[in-house]
Amino acid sequence: MFSSALKSFTSNIGSNYSIAPQPSSTSGPWKIFDAKKKSTGKAASVFIFDKKSLEPSASSLGGGRGNSSSVKRAQEEVIDRLKKEASSLARLRHPSVLELAEPIEETRSGGLMFATEQVTVSLAALLAEKDEQERAGRGAGRNSRYVVRGNDGQDEIRELELDELEIQKGLLQIAKGLEFLHQSAKLVHANLTPEAIFVNAKSDWKISGLAFSTPFSDSASSPSLSLSEVLNHDPRLPPTVQLNLDYTSPDFVIDNNINPSADMFSLGLLIIALYNSPHRSPIETHESLSAYRRTFSSSSSVPNQTNNYLSSVPLPTNLSSELLPRLITRRPAQRLNAMEFQQAQYFDNILVSTIRFLDDLPAKTPAEKAQFMRGLAKIMPQFPKSVLERKLLPALLEEMKDRELLAPILLNVFAIIKASPSGKRAFTDKVIPRLRDIFLTQGNAKTTAERDPTKEAGLMILLENMKVVADNCSGKEFRDGELSGQLMPNSVQSANYYRHPPNHRSGSELSNSCCR
Repeated sequence: MFSSALKSFTSNIGSNYSIAPQPSSTSGPWKIFDAKKKSTGKAASVFIFDKKSLEPSASSLGGGRGNSSSVKRAQEEVIDRLKKEASSLARLRHPSVLELAEPIEETRSGGLMFATEQVTVSLAALLAEKDEQERAGRGAGRNSRYVVRGNDGQDEIRELELDELEIQKGLLQIAKGLEFLHQSAKLVHANLTPEAIFVNAKSDWKISGLAFSTPFSDSASSPSLSLSEVLNHDPRLPPTVQLNLDYTSPDFVIDNNINPSADMFSLGLLIIALYNSPHRSPIETHESLSAYRRTFSSSSSVPNQTNNYLSSVPLPTNLSSELLPRLITRRPAQRLNAMEFQQAQYFDNILVSTIRFLDDLPAKTPAEKAQFMRGLAKIMPQFPKSVLERKLLPALLEEMKDRELLAPILLNVFAIIKASPSGKRAFTDKVIPRLRDIFLTQGNAKTTAERDPTKEAGLMILLENMKVVADNCSGKEFRDGELSGQLMPNSVQSANYYRHPPNHRSGSELSNSCCR
């Protein structure tokens, strides 16, 4: 039904992107479609809001022209907020904020749509999948699988695991995004919930859901958010377009104060939801302000260390004893800010430190990068295979533009391919295009004749891993996708030769013949 409605949309996004017929996920009022830009082939996600979802039931209207008029005004306010959500993404450029690819557009039917970097799922949908697994008795260790119908009509299975490392990595990324919002943009998110966080194709967590974002009370700009209006839920509107009280700070509800530390309180509730079973906030208000106030009228009903933060499962010790007490506290001045949060002992382990270094790799010195690349192979076996492929591999491939690090990077790339259960797909889709960019010689004969020691060292690693190449792609894929056309002289022949070398030829001789 929704696919037919999609066809009625006329927009620049609809013209410039191939959009999958069915949504891959939902988040709040948005249906999210896999898409691909026609001109570049770059993957993206298209967020679509159907205005019909705002239509109230007959019972909620109660009849009467005046009531209908107020409903229309309420609907217009919702649409304005949703427009603000996308426009905020256009202004707030940061690695931990969802990247906007195409600005928001109105559809012919009065709906909205915009395009972003490719996302796999919202955190809310991932937690809902975990709840379903646990209800079915399958346990929490199983990967969440999402079957997506691609633009080519083929089904693609995407797997995500919400293990301890994934949670730690994701929380660090969210904290970096909040630090940017609070320190640089001078904004409070104001509705930080699992619906506002997305997991992209690299398994990075990104902040979105900025419909209620506003300058805080003591900033140079006045808050644009009227708490008296947004805190009172309108029964005529769906809950997905309203402020989620279950993740709201008492700063808003009780103190009527808009400040950055309110987001940190929400972050604390979100952390509990990640571990809780079912995976939801320990505060349940049922969209009622009075229920919220009753919760905070007694210490026994407020999440705290004594009652295990109202979590149904034990929380990690360094969370319950060190981190959460500095987030879920009634006094805003006692809460950690986003920068302090990132320094918590909870994140003090070698795998998280490696990922943090990897995120900051472009800013590191050549010596620091070289040392990191040498040490990476030693700890690589400790990483979940999914993290190796989705997080480490793309970062290493991007860093291959630094030719001085080409050889050690390639060593790590081949180690990941060998360890990955889907190494064949990763090698074909991700690695071969980068090898083509590096080793496919461009320019005139003079350029071709020049020696490049960094390329030679990288090519030697490639030759030493020809078995890995042969195991993960066909000869045609290797020839057509990587070493075709005007490649460095004799490299294809030498690579094939290396797989079955005569006894009297050494690897160094092969290297010389390839790179002369």
